[in-house]
Amino acid sequence: MDLLHDARWRCLRVAPGTVEHPGDFPADGPWLPVRIPGTAAGAIRESEGVAAARVSSPDSDDWWFVTDVEVSGDGPWRLTFDGLATLADVWVDGTLVATSESMFVPLTVVLGYLPSTMRIAVRCASLDAALRKRRPRGRWRSSLVSAQGLRWFRTTMLGRAPVYAGAPAPVGPWRPVRLVDSGEPVVLERGIRTALRGSDGIVDADLVLAGTAVPEVTVEIGGATAHVRPEYGPDGTARVHMQVTLPEVERWWPHTYGAPHLYAAHLILGGQRITLGNIGFRSVERSPGDGFGLRINDVDVFCRGLVWTPTDPISLNDPSATRRILERCVSAGVDTIRIPGTMVYEDDEFYSACAELGIMVWQDVMLATTDPPDDPHFRSLLEDEIRALARRWGGNPAPVVMCGGGETEQQPAMLGLMEASIPAIDDWLPAIVDRELPGTVWVSSSPSAPPRSDVLPIAVGSGVAHYFGVGGYRRPLGDVRAAGVRFAAECLAFSIPPSDMAIEAEFGSVNVAGHHPRWKAAVPRDNGASWDFEDVRDHYVRTIFGVDPAEVRWVDPTRYLALGRAAICEAFTEVLQYWRRSGSGCRGALILSARDLQPGAGWGVLDADGNPKAPWWVLARVFAPVTVLLTDDGLDGLRVDAINDTAEILDVTLQLQAHTPSGAVPVDVSVPLRLEPHETRVFSWAAVTGGFTDVNFAYRFGPRTFDTATARLVDHTGAVLAESVYLVGGPARPVERGIGLAATARPVPDGWSVEVRTEGAAQYVHLDITGGDLQDSWFHLPPGGTRTIAVRACVPAATLSGWVGASNSATNVPIRVLPTSEGNEVDG
Repeated sequence: MDLLHDARWRCLRVAPGTVEHPGDFPADGPWLPVRIPGTAAGAIRESEGVAAARVSSPDSDDWWFVTDVEVSGDGPWRLTFDGLATLADVWVDGTLVATSESMFVPLTVVLGYLPSTMRIAVRCASLDAALRKRRPRGRWRSSLVSAQGLRWFRTTMLGRAPVYAGAPAPVGPWRPVRLVDSGEPVVLERGIRTALRGSDGIVDADLVLAGTAVPEVTVEIGGATAHVRPEYGPDGTARVHMQVTLPEVERWWPHTYGAPHLYAAHLILGGQRITLGNIGFRSVERSPGDGFGLRINDVDVFCRGLVWTPTDPISLNDPSATRRILERCVSAGVDTIRIPGTMVYEDDEFYSACAELGIMVWQDVMLATTDPPDDPHFRSLLEDEIRALARRWGGNPAPVVMCGGGETEQQPAMLGLMEASIPAIDDWLPAIVDRELPGTVWVSSSPSAPPRSDVLPIAVGSGVAHYFGVGGYRRPLGDVRAAGVRFAAECLAFSIPPSDMAIEAEFGSVNVAGHHPRWKAAVPRDNGASWDFEDVRDHYVRTIFGVDPAEVRWVDPTRYLALGRAAICEAFTEVLQYWRRSGSGCRGALILSARDLQPGAGWGVLDADGNPKAPWWVLARVFAPVTVLLTDDGLDGLRVDAINDTAEILDVTLQLQAHTPSGAVPVDVSVPLRLEPHETRVFSWAAVTGGFTDVNFAYRFGPRTFDTATARLVDHTGAVLAESVYLVGGPARPVERGIGLAATARPVPDGWSVEVRTEGAAQYVHLDITGGDLQDSWFHLPPGGTRTIAVRACVPAATLSGWVGASNSATNVPIRVLPTSEGNEVDG
């Protein structure tokens, strides 16, 4: 029984060094209630609101976290902190019992006799004060942070780097705290490793036991068991090793390539049945060649994913929101999450959910841009960090990559320090990862060059790249074809506006966009740069649509935002479709980033509330395990890629249509197609349709004939599995007073079914709704085209309202919601 399960904690902020002992608390101290696990900023949010929490600067002072607990029995007791941020002293009934110097290493204290009521007090010392102590300088200055001394501390950059505006530094017991009676049989340490031997699964379990001695220990996994008699040493602990063999195991796959099979593992200890979690079996290795890619279960995979941001950047604890975001990721075809070296290791529920849902995890060590000290104590802390992570992951198949941090090699390379050796990522970490996490692929840092090469780590055409040619460096969209990216561990960072309704709810009006200080505070910017990522978005509006975004914003802020979203969608489409298609040479694209840290136009493809922003729907279509891509190959015409990444055989029909501006369909071809598991088929438009038609208007022999070209994959029931619409003549299309856009919503058991239709070609059709969770948006429709979109009800008896618009339509149209009894179509 955990005696701290319902404990009431409170916290106190004091000037650095003014309270050295829990007996010295001021009589009238301004105590705040705080939820544990949680942070000082979380306590401020609960008491003063989210705005106060975001500007709270917790590092400037000392923080005391205190609880009183009634103890039953004599013990001994084990007091465990899964994470203390960052420099912490632990006191029990006025006695200092432990100190901690790492945010990422658990701390356990064994306590003897305790009185019936005891006080636990934790002091988290001011990091700002600790940074004032002089320490040896690094060989380079980090451009990410101004406090260069942070390289000596095992803590996060979140809240300490200007690029993460709106996220306060985490201070306090940010992971669970437990107090349990260790007189009962208890597992002090557990390590589980899985491996494949032919078709069999092998599980090695290493346990350290304490408490009451037990005559036998049993591990039970998937119907197979192993037994051992523990031998206890003079210290009252026993170390046991057991191996279990599971014949003909089902392998774990990322959800885009197969089923994420898992096996429940249990430990039977002295009559107790203890859950060890779910484990899985898979192989992972680097793809051959000089680039970078992954082979899972001997199949080359395209890693499609996001760079993760915490779902609650203030308290760092919101498991239900994290689960919702991961489930949303699966629905969008995301199969890889990268946790960057600037953030925090996620909690156990996160990694378990990834395993269950079939999401691969690329895990950075928490190192970023600074020079890691070549220091024995620092090395010890770093190695303890990896050992703790290995014990937490035991047997989890989701983590596939361990990486030595974000931009750890890029920073010295960009400063001209090409010969700089970094012992942490060159020697220490590869050795301990090889020993503790043998089932993962090691990557020295992100970005990085291929092993044993003389290429710069910042080169985008080899190894692991951070590609912002399209994006921050304002290269034309076609740059993606010349760049030759092999694997983009970060890409497509834009200042992405949320929906108009979200902006109005948070800021009061869309008129704040582009200039208001509060709006600008959420726009990402690089430290020291004279521009921000809203300037980048405006650049692409100007070059893609041929308009001056500043002029548009002055007269029509709503259209300014719509054009910005459309420009980002255009960039996402061009880049992701090229990388996704066969023969591009690219084996992965991880978008920066998953979710905004605060309301506004951040990097996230999800807003601060977890709702999709415009490019989310583009990536969902391109990342889908079954999809069709329609790309422009210039004088070679349109190219069609029909992709089946799943483990199933697909018998489908490939439909190709070309529409004229009047809505006529002079090209309408259907071809039966069988797609084997993990197969991509490539076609030219001309070969499928039976002749040259200049469908993409590349030769320009006379006026443009076609307005749109459409490719679909349709199953035997007529259901459209995937659709891609290409706008002939480019995205800069004239705005029309009316294109015949309409939308009708009908109630269905779990929400509504919305049918959108148009008379003329509709560019970037988008819906803005309240009352439901939209399942598609920001797509093109050919003349006379329709699309049916599911909207899931947010709560029972919710009502739906909203409108539909298009980038080339001068007006938005209200969505007509039909009552349940009405069956006829009604135009909007």
